[in-house]
Amino acid sequence: MAESTSRLANLLLRFAPSLAGLRRVPILGDFLSWTSRKLVPSDSLIWVQIQHGPSEGLWIRLNPRTGQNVQKGIGEPQVQKALIDHLRPGMTFYDVGANIGFFSLMAARLVGPKGGVVSFEADPEIAARLRENLARNQFTHAHVEQKAVWSEAAAVAFERVDPNSSPDRGLGHVSTDGSTPGTITVEAVSLDQYTASHPPPDFLKCDVEGAEVAVFRGTAQLFTRRRPILLVEMHSPENQRVLLQEFAGHGYLCQNLDENHVLALPQ
Repeated sequence: MAESTSRLANLLLRFAPSLAGLRRVPILGDFLSWTSRKLVPSDSLIWVQIQHGPSEGLWIRLNPRTGQNVQKGIGEPQVQKALIDHLRPGMTFYDVGANIGFFSLMAARLVGPKGGVVSFEADPEIAARLRENLARNQFTHAHVEQKAVWSEAAAVAFERVDPNSSPDRGLGHVSTDGSTPGTITVEAVSLDQYTASHPPPDFLKCDVEGAEVAVFRGTAQLFTRRRPILLVEMHSPENQRVLLQEFAGHGYLCQNLDENHVLALPQ
């Protein structure tokens, strides 16, 4: 990105919340939106340092239109607190559905160079950005698997959501309808298959946009080898009902962190 455009992108990132209100003003709002699109294209990316929290000072490459909470380090505070409370140096952390890696970066700092981070991200474009973010922070103990996590090893349809509605494609998901525009075929792996030849996790975070039940259908052997701490974003009441019952059957104590996230601790 040219230096002048980069400066404008940083200004947009800084003042986007204030501009959001002005964009609702007739005529002025249309003019501001048109001007910002011309000066800073919607697919612009800039390097910034996270400003607050346990990831303070880490570098991450952001879309200046949507990255305010990430740059400030304030997104999903209860998830951040769970990582701080339970991740220790030397642990292995799995980030299933890592997106651009805000939590992978945090975990890599918390587990340190004697620990390990495995970040699963199915979208090839986002996985490439995730690798860049880890490399910029010299987290050589973190590794990206450009794969979906599923109940079994397979080739699955993955819907890449339009970046106009999800700029970092954070809403991408395994789809049963391979005809949807933007759908690609990606390799999927089960956690049982993966941990048969890789160190199993001590802490597993899962955010897979509705496929969480399928992910844990592939963990029967994992629960016999290792009982990791689980932090799962639930995308429907039915998924939550099914998984809470399953986790309880494996001897986990579950608690709601917020309206979407469940923390399950082995007893």
